[in-house]
Amino acid sequence: MEAIILDHVGKTFSCGKRAVDSVSLSLEEGEVFGFLGPNGAGKTTTVKLLNGMLMPTEGTCKVFDMDPAEEPEKVHACSGVVTEHAQMYDTMTGLQNLVFYGTVFGLNAAESEKRGRQLLKQMELEEAADRKLSTYSTGMRQRLSLARALVHEPRILFLDEPTSGLDPESARNVHVMIRRLAEEKGITVFLCTHQLRYAQEICTRYGLMDQGRLLAEGTLEDFRKKQGSGITVEIEADGMPEGLACRRITPVRFEVRVRTREEIPEIVQRILTAGKRIYHISSCQPSLEDIYFALTKNGKENREEKEL
Repeated sequence: MEAIILDHVGKTFSCGKRAVDSVSLSLEEGEVFGFLGPNGAGKTTTVKLLNGMLMPTEGTCKVFDMDPAEEPEKVHACSGVVTEHAQMYDTMTGLQNLVFYGTVFGLNAAESEKRGRQLLKQMELEEAADRKLSTYSTGMRQRLSLARALVHEPRILFLDEPTSGLDPESARNVHVMIRRLAEEKGITVFLCTHQLRYAQEICTRYGLMDQGRLLAEGTLEDFRKKQGSGITVEIEADGMPEGLACRRITPVRFEVRVRTREEIPEIVQRILTAGKRIYHISSCQPSLEDIYFALTKNGKENREEKEL
């Protein structure tokens, strides 16, 4: 079943700002989808549209076949949302916050407390369970916010910069949890972030946004094939054979561009046949970050051409 469908969704605010521009995409249940782009790209606005917090100017969106604009309560009942700034009650303890939100989502007090304590343990917040939220650090608040979003065991998670304010170890733990939720529980994750390297580690598919437009969507392998950017092979050798296209980096280091990995053994054979010695060879493909910047650069150039 498709967890999310966006069909030519657009949002223009009363001030005239076009925040989302005809975005279309779909997510299968259980995907970890990275919705990526810089601040102001339209990511948070899209999440608000999918949760019925904003109404689209045009197009339609569905969450498990429910229209958030018409049935926001039903969408909220099956979804959990984590924003960059956790919105909870400072005068309540961590556990009290989770119990409160559990009852809001329909759990009884006993179920809410049991679930809350389980999540506090998972988030390494057990010792702070009875401390008021006002004493929590930024990272602790963010972890509690994730626990709050999971208290009613949602079918889909909307995460807007969920590791903001977390130290590297805590962020890594959140990454592991997100993947586990998708793989073991089948929860769909819609992750908004501008941290492309982090997204490459945990997401199964991506949507690249810029200025409200969806530039591309698919897997990293899809992007690499479409870009035709190939593979960069770095070779350390005492020379290169004539006729082999390469770029000299240092007297003994060379860079060769190939389209597929199958070309690499042939290049090695040519170097050895020419009597040259190879000391080191490594290859790398374009990262998600490389592809995103290439796409945004092309988009900017295209817009500038239209304006001329």
